[in-house]
Amino acid sequence: MTHQLPKLSRQEAERRAKELRRDIRGYDMLYYVHNRPEISDAEYDRLFHELTDLEATFPELIAPDSPTQRVGAPPLDELTKVRHDRPMLSLDSVLDQEEVRAFDARMRRELGTDAIEYTVEPKFDGLSVELVYAGGKFLRGATRGDGTTGEDVTVNLRTIRSLPLELQQDEPDLPSHLVVRGEVYMRLDDFQSLNRRITERGEEAFANPRNAASGSLRQLDSRITAERPLALVCYQVMAQSGLPAPTHWDELIALARWGMPVPIRRRLCGTLEEVMTFHRETASSREQYPFEIDGVVVKINRREWQERLGEKSRSPRWAIAYKFTPRKEITQVHDIVVSVGRTGTLTPLALLKPVDIGGVTISRATLHNADEVARKDIRIGDTVKVERAGDVIPAVAERVPISGAQRAETFRMPDRCPVCGSAVAREGAYYYCTAQAACPAQLKGAIEHFASKSALNIEGLGKKTVAQLVERGLVRDLADLYQLTKEQVLSLEGFADRSADLLLEALGRAKHVSLQRFLMGLGIRQVGQHIAGVLARQFKTLEALMATDREGLEQVYEIGPEIAASLESYFKEPRNRRVIERLETLGVHSQESADLQAPEGQPPLAGKTFVFTGGLSRLSREEAARRVEALGGRTASGVSRKTDYVVAGRDPGSKAVEAERLGVRILNEDEFVALLE
Repeated sequence: MTHQLPKLSRQEAERRAKELRRDIRGYDMLYYVHNRPEISDAEYDRLFHELTDLEATFPELIAPDSPTQRVGAPPLDELTKVRHDRPMLSLDSVLDQEEVRAFDARMRRELGTDAIEYTVEPKFDGLSVELVYAGGKFLRGATRGDGTTGEDVTVNLRTIRSLPLELQQDEPDLPSHLVVRGEVYMRLDDFQSLNRRITERGEEAFANPRNAASGSLRQLDSRITAERPLALVCYQVMAQSGLPAPTHWDELIALARWGMPVPIRRRLCGTLEEVMTFHRETASSREQYPFEIDGVVVKINRREWQERLGEKSRSPRWAIAYKFTPRKEITQVHDIVVSVGRTGTLTPLALLKPVDIGGVTISRATLHNADEVARKDIRIGDTVKVERAGDVIPAVAERVPISGAQRAETFRMPDRCPVCGSAVAREGAYYYCTAQAACPAQLKGAIEHFASKSALNIEGLGKKTVAQLVERGLVRDLADLYQLTKEQVLSLEGFADRSADLLLEALGRAKHVSLQRFLMGLGIRQVGQHIAGVLARQFKTLEALMATDREGLEQVYEIGPEIAASLESYFKEPRNRRVIERLETLGVHSQESADLQAPEGQPPLAGKTFVFTGGLSRLSREEAARRVEALGGRTASGVSRKTDYVVAGRDPGSKAVEAERLGVRILNEDEFVALLE
């Protein structure tokens, strides 16, 4: 719909466009963030159409942060990976008051005081995202991914109305560089409407709002995301230029002033009993919330104390998720089957008589692992209580004894993979298929990992291409990649003559690779980038590594019993050995890279711990960490008194402030590179 615009000069049009953008952003904030609309829908539409027409008449006025640009952009070929400014950690979860009391006792003991304030807020059940702002403007956004690296979903995030594309510039304390953590979610009424539309089109409905939000945000076509009713809430400043707020409560207030949507129902608690009260009140009123929540988050309020307590490898020590008791219903187990995940883990699943739990029909539920099945004594035909663990993943909670009922035989895990027939090995409570990349159930994930940047770095082998190769039977194991013909590649969707040549050239380049990258690419359980480097330096060749038994492996520094057992199991599996032999026959050669070889005697950085903050220009974070480890050092995500060096790049975050407080030596990038050399 085009409206007749008065004749405007270029300067007048630019001034009016700025006014309209400012007003529309303000109305969006009131409507989507504060739930307080100030104008009618008709008046809003009139302003929006005027801006659209202005930009159509003067295309040079279109700005990336204009409200008109939230409709989406042309589809992407794939979502690219981005490294987070700082790790996006998970939270330790607790379910009962005693665990919360134990957390509080530990906090008082480690901080040496009883006067602790906590902030508590609802735990949103959505998809965690990182949001980066530069000069108050939205620059980039990414999913959490593995906590260190996520997927770039900037274009999709721009379509979410509650995400401010520009922060309040008149706030004097607005940082020039700001990284915020938030949660993308879907309101319950919007979720039901979306599922109704999807079902009417004959498509499969989403199982729950969390799945709907995740699937919508990770679309390659942002125009689809724009049609989905996504919302956003922000709850943590991960990094910023300048000094951070002294408390988490002040941080939330600042985020709200800057224009970010923050949890409205939150409380500052001076005692543990106030925390318990907030949890009870929130649990009893959870049905009144317009979105899914599965507990409350309890955080130490003072930032100084957060920094002092630090982090574990996967979670902060200063915060917990105090979950609600899961919803449960009673039903019957029709069968128990074993699924094989993309990483090879075998998971027993109960096929159930369908039952409704919290508005979702459940027909299958996880039994977690063999130990859990044995502990709960679940068998085919049993009556069981089923819960939505975390209100998302259906799980069998317990068996309901029925007096006089005949029971089936005790369930046992298979000794052969149900998909490929390879041997099954056990690691703690878990069973896994030893074939790994040679198992069809794991093949797609194995190829994606093999081609990733940290492994063989094969450009052009994205998720969509890998799926086509496997589904069409063109690639049945890793070695088949090197037998692909141009004709086969051209038959894939999205490939033309030049792109087919580029993929084949990338495969050709990947025939000569360092031993560390090759070991990383094989995807051996518990062998990540660091351990792959340790093995490459020690054994020099793949043949020497494969010829070493478990006892010999355990003699290597940093190789413990579990890693040794995983390596032995992998190389003993005939399917894996055949794939490796075929790779070598097809010209794939791996050898120790020169830059992995430590100097004679004691490595120069042995025992030294490095922490990185801010952006580096001469090295990627991955390369910097690899160089440190190659010289005997190690990297960590948090600063403590045990840290030897903090490497500060562009716009360093709170880690640099903490380093100064603790007296840890801070290096700029030039000093760091000089140290390496």
